[in-house]
Amino acid sequence: MKKRWLGLTLAMGISMILTACGSDDSSSGEGETYKVGISQYVEHPSLDEATKGFKKAIEDAGLEVKFDEQNAQGDATNNQTIATNFAGDGVDLIFANATPSALSAANATKDIPVVFTSVTDPIGAELVKDFDAPDKNVTGTTDSHPEAIPNTVKLIADMGYKKVGTVYNSGEQNSEVQVKQAEEEAKKNGLTLEKVSVATSAEVKQAAESLIGRVDAIFIVTDNTVVSALESVTSVAEAEKIPLFVGELDSVERGGFAAYGFSYYDIGYQAGEQAVQILKDDKEVKDIPVEVPGDLKLVINKSAAEKMGVDVDSIKEEAEYIE
Repeated sequence: MKKRWLGLTLAMGISMILTACGSDDSSSGEGETYKVGISQYVEHPSLDEATKGFKKAIEDAGLEVKFDEQNAQGDATNNQTIATNFAGDGVDLIFANATPSALSAANATKDIPVVFTSVTDPIGAELVKDFDAPDKNVTGTTDSHPEAIPNTVKLIADMGYKKVGTVYNSGEQNSEVQVKQAEEEAKKNGLTLEKVSVATSAEVKQAAESLIGRVDAIFIVTDNTVVSALESVTSVAEAEKIPLFVGELDSVERGGFAAYGFSYYDIGYQAGEQAVQILKDDKEVKDIPVEVPGDLKLVINKSAAEKMGVDVDSIKEEAEYIE
């Protein structure tokens, strides 16, 4: 009886093990949970919106994803550590929000897919060689619309301003590219551009104050360091009655006077859709082109205009107004 009982128990045990194994095999695929590392360079509304858009696209696709969300707080060392840790953890994909984060992720791994957003010049940053055919494990969405800076500089000129000041972090490759373009457009429109460089957000207010008496307008591009401390610039612009033109719509809502822009949520969502193609559809990164933002629109903050002494009636172009 003991031998028969032991045999029956052993047979039942083997059956349970086989059943469990079969259950695991059948549940893989559709029920798979992915691990995605999110590396955001610094906190400010535009980048925050891009991250929200990315996560919403993942959610809308019905994927089960565990996000490991990290913020470098504008520190290059933190940025590289985050990327290195993601690579070591073997995440399924890295979402890199802003140029410094994308560069760190690309340096940390050549195997894990990297999807970026909020990158101004992916080719200049050597993240990709060609928008249509990324050649490595990196693709994403750019926040550079070819008409944004030309339109902004022309608007400044059309409103009668001659001397424009800008504050930017020369250590950000994306900012160098934009400021260079702004300088070229300023020359075309008969304007001069006064440049002041900063290394940290703590230096932004002093840099903005250094422009007082030297310029009659300020233009802040999509520089992460400066935008994270934008209130320091708006306070100077309001106190001195200097119109503050900005490079993104979120900055208009924070007190900038005007911007030609688009939704950072949207480019984040586009990046999320690219991630879905990689995770769910097994599409290779090299087959996913880098995407650009949608159409530009001019948005003007009427309250900021009043505080900065700007006559919005002089603007002939069609614009969307916010209070």
